[in-house]
Amino acid sequence: MSETIEEKCLSKGVKLTDQRRIIAKVMSESSDHPDVDELYSRVSKIDSKISIATVYRTVKLFEESGILTKHEFKGGKARYEELNEGHHDHLIDVKTGEIIEFVDEEIEKLQKKVAEKYGYKLVDHKLELYGVKVNSKDE
Repeated sequence: MSETIEEKCLSKGVKLTDQRRIIAKVMSESSDHPDVDELYSRVSKIDSKISIATVYRTVKLFEESGILTKHEFKGGKARYEELNEGHHDHLIDVKTGEIIEFVDEEIEKLQKKVAEKYGYKLVDHKLELYGVKVNSKDE
């Protein structure tokens, strides 16, 4: 079981106020990649006294502390997800904004091969695919 955002904050020495604790809990329980507005909306249902400015500051603090990672998918607001050790790529539906996380071994091998072809050892990469859902009857 991986650490919660709350546990990561504690291990990295990030002070958790009650409001930060709620934001951390909501973020840990998010299965999607919320933007700040979505996060604020979820947090306000738990504590209406938390301002959007507090959510922005907390997200920025968590990002700077290496707890959250920021994704700036084209054409949309910055979205956040917990920084996990497990690598994955993203497939983004340009109509709905839905984000699918995936790992494909063939793509992983191909990326290494491309880097090697140009004389590089791959140390990191980020892959974002953008598409529209195809109905089976349209194919």
